[in-house]
Amino acid sequence: MRAKICGVTNLQDALTAIESGADALGFLFYKKSPRYIEPTEVKKIVEQLPPFVERVGLFVNEDFETINQIAKESGISTIQLHFETEDFPVEKLELPYIRVIRAEKEKDLELYSDEYRIVDAFVEEYGGAGKRVNPEWFQNRDNSKIILAGGLTPDNLHEVKEFGLYGVDVSSGVEESKGKKSAEKVKKFLQNAKKS
Repeated sequence: MRAKICGVTNLQDALTAIESGADALGFLFYKKSPRYIEPTEVKKIVEQLPPFVERVGLFVNEDFETINQIAKESGISTIQLHFETEDFPVEKLELPYIRVIRAEKEKDLELYSDEYRIVDAFVEEYGGAGKRVNPEWFQNRDNSKIILAGGLTPDNLHEVKEFGLYGVDVSSGVEESKGKKSAEKVKKFLQNAKKS
């Protein structure tokens, strides 16, 4: 199972995640988040990463021009879209993108079912709230294009491994404090994600 460590704010946390087996790092370009990071700071981190690491930039309700500009400045490789509206012109994005579904009900899992997508629990604020999606919703369905986020920790990850998810995405579940990762929790989370 693939794993993304999100809400990375510094080089040490980025390197710890990669050395521990992370497939992707997430950087928050949402200024209201305690995990917000300037595009120029992301660029400094990206320049020191080894090859073949996915670098995901998280955007909330931004216009496509701003997203494309920040993507260039920061050196990310994928755009993560958190949006209220469905009429966003994804065709104008200059990088691959992945949508986030903030699931309020089981039927929400069917949104964009032909795309790889991140499924997170619905909360009023965006990201890192630690609320979980109802695990029963994933039973007896094809989850091979779903990356599950929300409320995952090294200790509860085993509860979702049977669902055949494409991947998992964690932020607050591996932190010491908002924006600072715990190396021990990151390593344990990734070990558990990679165990078959």
